Amino acid sequence: MKTSLIIIALALLACLVWLVWLGSRPDEPAETFAESVSKTSREPSFEVRVVMPRSGLPLGGILPDSLVKKLDGTPRELRFDHTSPGAQIGSVEPDRIELRADGWDLLIETDGEGRVAPGTHLVFPLGLGGRRLRLDCRPADRATGYLRTTTRAGFDELGGSFLVELDTCKNAEWGKTTNWPPAALTVLGSFVGPPPGRR
Repeated sequence: MKTSLIIIALALLACLVWLVWLGSRPDEPAETFAESVSKTSREPSFEVRVVMPRSGLPLGGILPDSLVKKLDGTPRELRFDHTSPGAQIGSVEPDRIELRADGWDLLIETDGEGRVAPGTHLVFPLGLGGRRLRLDCRPADRATGYLRTTTRAGFDELGGSFLVELDTCKNAEWGKTTNWPPAALTVLGSFVGPPPGRR
């Protein structure tokens, strides 16, 4: 009897681990997502995706995002794009991109050697522990990520893709450092900037 109970408990534990792993997987590969806008759009446009660390999610991320959002919890990911209210493309340069929408402000900068610079940050709204906050998240001292830009053949626009990991978050209203996230957020996306003279 004890052996049967142990086997059942281990099987349930394995199922739970599998559900957590399945629930935390992105629904599309990073490279596919990051290039989706720049390959298909001819107008100024962008997409940004913020993937939360599994260790920072309720029950390890096994709950559906629709339920988590109703409870003002932390979803597996958030997105905004050029169709979001207040969407705006700021400066688009080989070493800098600014993207905004209502409640969102993303700035990615790189240094002369292509490394993500300390000025990089993301301000965004998030349900955290049942409260609605605006967080200002930045990379670690040795940042992980990239910003790739190219001028598309036949067009004047500068387009590209990016992926950065943000390790430290502050409350954007009070400036107080939070103890969240327990691991880095991943911010990835792609963009097509406006032609010169329309910025």
